[in-house]
Amino acid sequence: MKLNIKLKAIALGGLLALGYGCSSDFLDTHATQTIDFEQYGQSAIKNPKLLDATLTGLYSTMINTGTGGTTGHDDFGQKGYDIFSDFLSSDMALSVSTYGWYRRFTDYQTTVDNTRNENYIPWRYYYRLIRGCNAFISSLGGNDAVPASAEGKYGMGQAKAIRAYAYFYLTQFYINEYTPTSKVLPLLTEATQSAVPQSTTQEVYNLMIKDLTEAIGYLNGFNRASKNQINQDVAKALLAYVYGSMNTADSNAKAKTLTSEIIAGGSYTLMSGAEVVGGFNDINTPGWMWGFDLTTDMGFDLISWWGQMDVFTYSYQWAGDRKAIDANLFNAIPANDARKAQFFNNSASGYHLIPWRKFYAPARTIGGQRNVVTDYVFMRVAEMYLLNAEFSAKTGDEATAKTSLKAVVSQRVPSATYIDALSGQALLDEIYLQTRIELFGEGKSYLAMKRFKATVTRGSNHLTHVGTPIPYNDDRLTWVIPLSEIQNNPFIN
Repeated sequence: MKLNIKLKAIALGGLLALGYGCSSDFLDTHATQTIDFEQYGQSAIKNPKLLDATLTGLYSTMINTGTGGTTGHDDFGQKGYDIFSDFLSSDMALSVSTYGWYRRFTDYQTTVDNTRNENYIPWRYYYRLIRGCNAFISSLGGNDAVPASAEGKYGMGQAKAIRAYAYFYLTQFYINEYTPTSKVLPLLTEATQSAVPQSTTQEVYNLMIKDLTEAIGYLNGFNRASKNQINQDVAKALLAYVYGSMNTADSNAKAKTLTSEIIAGGSYTLMSGAEVVGGFNDINTPGWMWGFDLTTDMGFDLISWWGQMDVFTYSYQWAGDRKAIDANLFNAIPANDARKAQFFNNSASGYHLIPWRKFYAPARTIGGQRNVVTDYVFMRVAEMYLLNAEFSAKTGDEATAKTSLKAVVSQRVPSATYIDALSGQALLDEIYLQTRIELFGEGKSYLAMKRFKATVTRGSNHLTHVGTPIPYNDDRLTWVIPLSEIQNNPFIN
């Protein structure tokens, strides 16, 4: 049964205000001051559906339009920021610009200008989620409380995982690279907090690790009703991403263990060679770990990830703001690799190298899907195999690295035995390349670029900076704190 995420109401008015308030002050606590969290928590114990409804509101924030605080056609939740980050990694090229969406962003003009909406909407979106999670956690007794009921524990686990997910992306987007002593992000952990000073990066990481470790425990035994919900495996995966971004010997070893546990659990199967050209459009695909089931009554259309990425949806990809795979990356895909067929290969066409057989509405009518019902993918088990290969190689376990890498590649090419001969930097380079190819357009290339400390040179189909080597720590690849936050937070200079 499909869960209507967008239209299902949040039962508590105050929490609804937290999830969808339109104040320009990101850290404003006005909405929290009218909520009796203890009373709400007691009501939730008597009526677990109240917890479900509130969590539904948090999840809906991840996919709804305008949740970054604007009416822009690039403001539609996490998948919008996946596009932004794919552009920054240069694995995605803006190959044709007719309407101008992302044009200045891909030219690196906006990430260095704190007056631009492109810096504002991710900050607003992730802190909106954080505020909502803080309110929910407070209603269950606060950060140190241990809910007595199973429903309370499952709710607490999801809320803490969502909060950590939000902080993780803030660390990736607004911090140049992992430096424990740097101070960038205000750390909000209480529902009643207003403007606070910037915490050290290590303090933010400590919270993420604590939240996700506790979430993994709370979510033990949780059988989710839909893949839109975070379960124990997704919480483990998020923690692996957090540890992996630290890139220390200890953190890589922990990330390796977490991804090994997910793989060994056997709950998901790798997408086959046929499936990767069968359309990334159905949440029921066994290889998807986390995603959102979109339905007609949600009202998604032109302003959506599908509108920006799919030529078979009535919107920008069809009409003239084309997003394609970087030409250099496409050329690195072997001719006998099933993923080569994901992209339209005709240099004489304006659609050259768009992902027309990776992301598409099943009817395959150009500009045909008006009401979006194709689903959103947030996480796949292929990521776990590739991360496991990466962290195994980084910790010296090349045998496991090769096994995990071959598990993916053997589904894409006739033979993956060439991997057996790789070692050292050559093995790491292959893992990074396969990560970029496998996860193109899924919002993971930027994260990998930072983990591998890579330098990418843009191919010929970009509109700007063609042939320019761009290192992972280039200041233009990191967002700046938006002016609105500086104006509203007296602790930020």
